[in-house]
Amino acid sequence: MEEIKEKSWFQRNWKWAVPVGGCGCGCIVLILIFVFGIGTAFFGVSKMFNESTPIKYATEQAFNHPRVLEQLGNDLEKTGIPSGNISLSNNDGEIDMSFSIKGLKGRGTVIVKGIKTNGIWAYEDLYVLIKDTQEQINLLEKTTEGF
Repeated sequence: MEEIKEKSWFQRNWKWAVPVGGCGCGCIVLILIFVFGIGTAFFGVSKMFNESTPIKYATEQAFNHPRVLEQLGNDLEKTGIPSGNISLSNNDGEIDMSFSIKGLKGRGTVIVKGIKTNGIWAYEDLYVLIKDTQEQINLLEKTTEGF
């Protein structure tokens, strides 16, 4: 009679056991640290951009501008994350960024460009580009009651 030797549990299951357990546990931990580290960095940078003075100012101006509200609707919200560049050094800096907004009537992009000198931001460009019509609404111009 021929003796049939059955494979051990590890020999049958090594393909998933190594990455999940045993010496592979370190691999899983490293992968999780990497994934969560990237996610944390991504959201940290996104939060930093969203909480910067120029982005807050641009958001406030866009969300309160009568022409923007007419074109996009009253329930405006920011969507996505800002894109572009911001550089700060002590009391000086520059910004060239954009971020998306949407309302019940449509979508737009807020563009903000400016320079910070001695702690004070001066905006070169601050406008909303309406997606459907490509209309640019200047947020730097003072509005009156009738626009």
